[in-house]
Amino acid sequence: MNRALRALVVDDEALSRARLRRLLGREPGVEVLEECADGDAALAAIRRLQPDVVFLDVRMPALGGFGVLGALLPERRPQVVFVTAYADHALRAFEVGAVDYLLKPYSAERLQAALARVRGLRAAGRAQAAADGYAQRLAVPVGPRLQLVEVDAIDCILARANYVELCVGERRHLLRETMAALERRLDPQRFVRIHRSRIVRIEAVRDVETLEEGRYLLRLAGGLRVASSTGYRPRLQAALGLRGGG
Repeated sequence: MNRALRALVVDDEALSRARLRRLLGREPGVEVLEECADGDAALAAIRRLQPDVVFLDVRMPALGGFGVLGALLPERRPQVVFVTAYADHALRAFEVGAVDYLLKPYSAERLQAALARVRGLRAAGRAQAAADGYAQRLAVPVGPRLQLVEVDAIDCILARANYVELCVGERRHLLRETMAALERRLDPQRFVRIHRSRIVRIEAVRDVETLEEGRYLLRLAGGLRVASSTGYRPRLQAALGLRGGG
């Protein structure tokens, strides 16, 4: 079963945010993570929450929608649907890779069409990952049976002697495999190794705390906290869009 589409709503008008959140709340399989009233807050929320899609206003005080996109690493950008009262930015929006462009006042049906495009591109990305040979599910022995665990449900993977432990919310699954072998099976656009004994799913990272000696403490979707090591700092910074000096 596919997990919910995780959305961020960004608009400097409170009424516009409330309407969009209300409409998204009626759509099955959509989770609104947060609302932001300006570009700076949006940028911080995107880096912290790693949403699947951002419904992004074009014109906002200080940092506008295009400025938000420009501040993100291309490979770490979520899908973007621009939502604006101005029609004159549509061409530029698609040039920077927007999925759709909703012109206010839009209907519920028009929003549904945008969501369909987002979901279609998301499915295509997963299909490409599968075509590239990356695992979409992992088979975990449970007695005489094999339980299939969706990789999108995994928060992190921990080394346990000759096994790896898959952390899925509060559940734990043991799989007899090395970290190196499992890392090769996982899409590097979705998973990043942060320590010789830890791999995290990038979208599961909820917030990041800077520690001493170039290390980070990550809080994951299931509530687990895991620390990175100094040697894996560059790849973690690239995966999460962290500044080199952070």
